[in-house]
Amino acid sequence: MSDRETELQQGGPVIRDKRRIDPETFEVRRAPAAPDASVAASADGAPAADGQSVASEELAKAQIALAERTADLQRLQAEYVNYKRRVDRDRDVSRAAGVEGVLRDLLSVLDDVGSARLHEELSPGFKAVADELSRVAGKYGLESFGEKGDPFDPHIHEALLHAHADGITGPTCVEILQPGYRIKDKVIRPARVAVAEPSEASAASPTEVDASAGPGQASADPTDVDGADAPETTDQPGRTDESSERAS
Repeated sequence: MSDRETELQQGGPVIRDKRRIDPETFEVRRAPAAPDASVAASADGAPAADGQSVASEELAKAQIALAERTADLQRLQAEYVNYKRRVDRDRDVSRAAGVEGVLRDLLSVLDDVGSARLHEELSPGFKAVADELSRVAGKYGLESFGEKGDPFDPHIHEALLHAHADGITGPTCVEILQPGYRIKDKVIRPARVAVAEPSEASAASPTEVDASAGPGQASADPTDVDGADAPETTDQPGRTDESSERAS
C-alpha cells in the first residue's frame, strides 16, 4: 500500500520523521529492530518448538565435532613434542659419537707428544703446538688417567707385565707403559700398566712365623746356633778325621 493510499484511508496527511537526530533529546535515533522469526513462529506454537529442537541438535553436533578436533589437536601436539625430544636426543648422540671418533684418531698423536715431552725433546715452537692440541682435546672432554702407585682396576687398566714386590698390600700399578684416556665417565682406551703383587715373604711377617712354633721348640734350621753353623758329627764310630791323620 502506498503512502497516498494510507493518507486517503486515514483521512489526513501522515507525517514521518526520518531524522537521525532527535530534535528534543539531540540523541541518535536507533532503527527499529526487525521482528524475530522465532518470535513470529512462536505465535503459531509448533514451528517454534521444532526450531528449538533443530537448534539443540545442531549445537550438540557442533560440540561433538569440537571435542573431536580438540582431541586430534592434543594428540598431534603430543606426537610433535615426542618427536622433538627424540630428534634432540639423536642429535646429541650423533655429535658425541663424532667427537669420540675424532679423539680416538688423535690418541696416537697424543702418545707421541707425551713421549717427546717425557724425554724433553719438544722444541719451543712445537711445544706450543702440543700444548694447544692438549687444550683442544681437553675442551671436548678428553682426559688421561693412570699414575704410578694406583691400585690395579681391571675395568680401566690393562696389565701387560706382572711381577712381585715388597711393601705393597695388593695388586698395584708399578709402571705406566701407556696412559689411558676417557671422555667423562666413558673409557675409550684403558691404561696399559705393569702390575706387581705382594711377594710371599712380605705376605707372611716374621711375627707370624715365630708364633707358628710352639713354646720350648727349637728352630728347625741347623745353622741357628748363636748365628754359627753347627759342627758336623761323625755317623760311623771309629772313623778318624782325615785332617787329624795328616797332622799326626
